[in-house]
Amino acid sequence: MSDERLAVDMRGITKQFPGVLANNHVDFSVRQGEIHALVGENGAGKSTLMNILYGLFPPDSGEIHIDGKRVHIGGPRDAIALGIGMVHQHFMLIPVFSVGENIMLGREPVAGPDFYDRAKARAAINDLTKRYGLALDPDARMGDLPVGLQQRAEIVKVLYRGANILILDEPTGVLTPQETKELFVVLRDLVKSGKTIIFISHKLKEVLEISDRITVMRRGKVVGHLTTRETNEEEIATLMVGREVLLRVDKKPAKPGAVVMQVENITASSDRGVPALKGVSFELRQGEILGIAGVEGNGQSELVEVLAGTRKASGGKVWLGEKDVTSYNARDEREAGIAHIPEDRRGAGLVLNYSIADNLILGRQRNVLFAWHHVLLLLDAIRKWAQRLVKEFDIRTPSIEVPARALSGGNQQKIIVAREMASQPRVLLASQPTRGVDIGAIEFIHRRIVAERDAGAAVLLVSAELDEVRSLSDRIAVIYEGRIVSIEPADAPEDRLGLLMLGGTAQA
Repeated sequence: MSDERLAVDMRGITKQFPGVLANNHVDFSVRQGEIHALVGENGAGKSTLMNILYGLFPPDSGEIHIDGKRVHIGGPRDAIALGIGMVHQHFMLIPVFSVGENIMLGREPVAGPDFYDRAKARAAINDLTKRYGLALDPDARMGDLPVGLQQRAEIVKVLYRGANILILDEPTGVLTPQETKELFVVLRDLVKSGKTIIFISHKLKEVLEISDRITVMRRGKVVGHLTTRETNEEEIATLMVGREVLLRVDKKPAKPGAVVMQVENITASSDRGVPALKGVSFELRQGEILGIAGVEGNGQSELVEVLAGTRKASGGKVWLGEKDVTSYNARDEREAGIAHIPEDRRGAGLVLNYSIADNLILGRQRNVLFAWHHVLLLLDAIRKWAQRLVKEFDIRTPSIEVPARALSGGNQQKIIVAREMASQPRVLLASQPTRGVDIGAIEFIHRRIVAERDAGAAVLLVSAELDEVRSLSDRIAVIYEGRIVSIEPADAPEDRLGLLMLGGTAQA
């Protein structure tokens, strides 16, 4: 194939950070007018490679050709001038600005010396949104828009800067199934109009649905170039991990027992003082996984925090067995047998500067197992405990004395999972248990959650990944704007759940 048809041709790209060879002589090429998926586990080097293409890092060696010409990309400004645009996983938007102001930021049309030309900006945005079928109101406040439309604004922002090559980093991470479908329609239209798209994702089903070709990376190297229509999830996953991976959750039917936790009409406010929970009620039984499905920001975070004792409820009751635990704090909850895998592992789950051993007893450091008279730490007992959990939960580390911050995201998550599950909880609150974790660690964490259920724990699972909720749960509660709108069976169709998540009625 001749160079003329390549929009991007990266050759022999190497990039080293202290102690990490992030890209090891990587060759990566993308044809003009295709959707090319780039996949790999966390730490495989995908983001580093794309950050080099967008000018955020310089490569240590190698060369980049855009549209057949060798180029030097010294920073994002050079990349933008070459027609490369990047939509980051975490949106780079200012919530209090309008859609128009966000799109124009740094490229504002002016009338006279310094006067923002609102009419010209609106006309430019309307022209772009019409041309690419990306309906948006330029005067809407960005923070008021649903996530799917915020992402659309990010894409328009990149197109406004003249991008012909679009890099999308985990673009469906926070979208509902319906919003994902809408995004895919947009991407196909962009390609028809001559754009080229690089699609980074760990959702293999989506990669197979949207891409033309796939490049697989593992440990800084390219390990496979695949044609999408000739491959399948199993082949991609095996290349990513280097071994066969079980992609389906293997679980027997649940045997639900007595009600362990009863939540009655709970109300609570968000950090901004706005009502976040508006009368949530459900029962959680021994030996079952109840999944909470919902678009992020509909009250699921506040619900878990109330149940874990880190947020005060403003009304309603929480019962653990016969005991009213509504006013318990986090320590009381833990002692009562409630374990909590928090959604923000770095902010709420770990003390990053503490050793792995210390993190594995966090919250239980006064327990008689680890402290004499609740005061003096029993270092030998802590060491043995940590060594056992590191082995049992396959935490990859040279030593239990290493600080938690030195580990990959997946291994940090395993520290929390190990600590919480090892306490043999009556109730396990698992919030985004596999967020940002690679496919091998996801398989492991899913197996452990099912094992907790089978050992008799009551599990509340909250996840932004609808596939995860559907494959792990025995029942699914859909939350919308702070209310449980329906409790569905585990085999409820994805479309029905997606509609409920967007506020559709249970009779839909």
